Amino acid sequence: MSECTHDCSSCGSDCASRQEPQSLIEKPNEMSKIGKVIGVVSGKGGVGKTLVSTMLAVATQRMGKNVGILDADITGPSVPKAFGIHEKADACEFGIIPRKSKMGIDVMSINLLLENESDPVVWRGPVIAGVVKQFWTDVIWKDVDCLYVDMPPGTGDVPLTVFQSIPVDGIVIVTSPQELVSMIVEKAVKMAKLMNIPIIGIVENMSYFQCPDCGKKHKIYGDGHVAEIAKEYGIPVLAQIPIDPQLAKMCDQGTIELFEGDYVDAAVNQIINS
Repeated sequence: MSECTHDCSSCGSDCASRQEPQSLIEKPNEMSKIGKVIGVVSGKGGVGKTLVSTMLAVATQRMGKNVGILDADITGPSVPKAFGIHEKADACEFGIIPRKSKMGIDVMSINLLLENESDPVVWRGPVIAGVVKQFWTDVIWKDVDCLYVDMPPGTGDVPLTVFQSIPVDGIVIVTSPQELVSMIVEKAVKMAKLMNIPIIGIVENMSYFQCPDCGKKHKIYGDGHVAEIAKEYGIPVLAQIPIDPQLAKMCDQGTIELFEGDYVDAAVNQIINS
């Protein structure tokens, strides 16, 4: 075998340096049938990402779609609680079977595998990322038109694993009005662009509080900057969700599916038609 001269123009060898980069996308469970995969992300915690994920799922189902939620927030799983799910996930010889909510939304979360749902998950990043990948490869997502992936905050191991190993069709970025959060949103936007993941739009949570007596809107956290960021990066604002005590109560009680507000309906229309 001749020694490499580093002159590829005169070389006929098919060495690794001349091959196309290999895709890291994992295949889903062979029994899964999944339509769109939508990631719900945030630059930091505490902005209501899980609330938005569950609201999007409920609104999507009300529009006649079969919906699933993959809870990728392994160290802070809260999707099952929002739906009032406390039973463990089942398994068969073909894979893991997600739990269904009362209205039929498929849910998979680490809390559905723990002996006690309040047990902490004290794992290092690579192990956590591996579990998220297994929620894609080992769980049977059967006849799901739209699968929402509720991701942990930030731009670390899990978001990177999701973007590289799961064929995400687009992401929704969740933010709140504080200027500090707006700055961190830009990090999420830039990461998505770096990974070539389409950004469907931004949802601003806790935008305002509407007085139940006079109807006046009060901006508790001041004027948001979501419109400025959206304009700068050419992405739409999908929804501005108010501080709603009733919504928060239903989420805590596990009855999020009973909420009748239309805060995210326009966002879901955008997701379905994107």
